[in-house]
Amino acid sequence: MDAQAKQFLTDLLATPSPSGMEVEIQKKWMNYVKQFADKMETDTAGNVIGILNPDADFKVLIAGHCDEIGFIVNRIDEQGFVYVDKVGGISHKPAIGMKVEILGEKQRITGVIGANAEHHGGVKDDFEFSDLYIDCGAKSKEEIARYVQIGDMAVYKRQLEFLLNGRISGRGLDNRTGAFIAAEVLRSLAQKQPSVGVYAVSTVNEETNMGGAYFAGSAVMPTMAIAVDVTFATDYPGVNTNKYGLVNLEEGPVLAKGAPVNRKINKLLEESARRLGIPLQYELTPRSTGTDADKLRLTGKGVPVALVSLPLRYMHSPVETASLHDMEQEIALLIDMILNLTGKEGLKPLED
Repeated sequence: MDAQAKQFLTDLLATPSPSGMEVEIQKKWMNYVKQFADKMETDTAGNVIGILNPDADFKVLIAGHCDEIGFIVNRIDEQGFVYVDKVGGISHKPAIGMKVEILGEKQRITGVIGANAEHHGGVKDDFEFSDLYIDCGAKSKEEIARYVQIGDMAVYKRQLEFLLNGRISGRGLDNRTGAFIAAEVLRSLAQKQPSVGVYAVSTVNEETNMGGAYFAGSAVMPTMAIAVDVTFATDYPGVNTNKYGLVNLEEGPVLAKGAPVNRKINKLLEESARRLGIPLQYELTPRSTGTDADKLRLTGKGVPVALVSLPLRYMHSPVETASLHDMEQEIALLIDMILNLTGKEGLKPLED
């Protein structure tokens, strides 16, 4: 991964982007992509779209969502402690004892999620999300209200960590890594003159309602769409691989197989993997994918979709962990597949 790409990824992961509050990260994505895109667009949902060959009839949409899970303030008590609800599928269990950043309208403020001392009985086994509270150091409701309002969002206050073997860890790799991959695919293709139109989209709201994907698909009306997201790696202690299957870091991008996925797109991706010598892994999505692909598929007259995922350890925790090598392989796979499209490919299952 070159220095420019690595810095861009670092900038994205350092930018808070809880679902519904993506403007800051989208500005960074847009400023990066506009350097090499033929055209840029935004919409009322908050998506940003970078386009190559906008006049081409055959359109490939690559979607990675930029939003992350987080917290939303729902109550402040008389002592100045801040209580929160969920933004997306965030769990209360990893939150105990963590630092958070409340993204107030006037300013950002740091707080800690309190943890009952073991000497006083420790954290109860049956504690729930509603038991979480944030201590910002305030002495009263009146004092904290100068900084925090009901509806303000918060995220874990975590910096990106570079681990051994080209692995990284932090919050919100799900799925700002996907927005990064979509941008890097477009950056490389801009130098290679693909035969088809390419629409790289940094989508919003995936963690809460997937509305961004619906807006993007409805506006672009692509010939085919590929969601780039993360999936559950199972190569660490405590995972039941008999139940959840085997997905390992550094063993290739993960293709989804199931009713929502267009098999012809998967075959194109598999052909690219063979050309490049990239291994592939698979996950099953019999009913739905749980990603932007589900909403993209149902736009317009219907869009053939595929899902390419990055193996991710510890999903929806403050220490999500992934591999830079896996990101590079996924970028290479998507570039090769798109470059080998002629624009005459038929994606209907019943037509040769």
